[in-house]
Amino acid sequence: MLHAHYSETQSASDSIELALTGRWTLRALAEKGEADAAWQNRLRELGRRHVVRVSWNCLDIEALDSVGALLLWRSWGRKLPELLLMRPEHLHIFERIAAADGEPAAVVLPRSPFEGLIVLGAGVLAAMRQMRDFVVLLGQLALDLLHLLRHPIDLPGREISANIYKSGVRAMPVTALVGLLIGIALSYLSSLQLRQFGADMFIVNLLGLSIIRELGPVLVAVLVAGRSGSAMTAQLGVMRVTEEIDALATMGVSTSLRLVLPKVVALAVVTPLLVLWATALALLGGMLAAELQLGIGYGYFLETLPKVVPVVNLWIGLSKGFVFGLAIALIACHFGLRVKPNTDSLSANTTAAVVTAITVVIFIDAVFAVALRGIGVPKL
Repeated sequence: MLHAHYSETQSASDSIELALTGRWTLRALAEKGEADAAWQNRLRELGRRHVVRVSWNCLDIEALDSVGALLLWRSWGRKLPELLLMRPEHLHIFERIAAADGEPAAVVLPRSPFEGLIVLGAGVLAAMRQMRDFVVLLGQLALDLLHLLRHPIDLPGREISANIYKSGVRAMPVTALVGLLIGIALSYLSSLQLRQFGADMFIVNLLGLSIIRELGPVLVAVLVAGRSGSAMTAQLGVMRVTEEIDALATMGVSTSLRLVLPKVVALAVVTPLLVLWATALALLGGMLAAELQLGIGYGYFLETLPKVVPVVNLWIGLSKGFVFGLAIALIACHFGLRVKPNTDSLSANTTAAVVTAITVVIFIDAVFAVALRGIGVPKL
């Protein structure tokens, strides 16, 4: 079997004639074993010369496949040389390669004078579709709850308990650490200011009201949105990419009952408990820092705290945790079910779920602050 071969002849007019012979096929080139040898480098050098006229005689090529043609095509700089002798059947191969190698021309549309209005309208329509899908999700969950009232045996207990463990128990260490550090930092900075005015004893009021009513619920909600919310969106998104959700629907299994409802119930139960846990650790950190900075004893702190911070603030904080948990779970599941079967959509929706959840949490907290501004705040 003849391998791919070429001969180079220099004429008197300084033009070069290349005669290609043998079999320019995948098998012949593989047996030759010189994919990056000097002869191929020489072909590429001659194929890109513009000063010296180079003629290519390919009439004696016995066999040519797409691999050999692609090698020559790249040597010629992705275009046919000006001086080329080749059999018609071989030339058809290069015509197909040229058609496949060409990049489509970019279509440049004229700018519309209403381009800003078009972009605004597209954004409004996208937001309306988001709201529609979210309302559909809420309606489906309401139907699932009605179904469970009539058929309690269908309650997904194992799924709920598994989500409670993953979203609650496994989140306790990081929540405790963050809560403790926030309490220490807030107490330390507050003590520096209160000491200037001789109001050291008011640190109990400041820490108790700010942590129990505001910082505790919001801090836990942000942690839950970043940790559990993103995990829920990613889980549903991966199930969408791997077509597991479609498989469940094909088998007649309710995806909302088995996938969405357990996550919503779990976060609604877990988030208030995490708020209580983080609040206790934050108050502990504040109490330690107050004793070190201001010399306020632990006994005085614990005795004064219930007097200056009414217990209704604790119920407000727990109520916030419940609402925050519901909102985070619903948003996470909403974006998870919107994932399309590709990785770009998965990452984009996971990011959107976390950002949206944190934004909604801050908005809900502002609504709580305005609606309950006269409740639980001691008047001087």
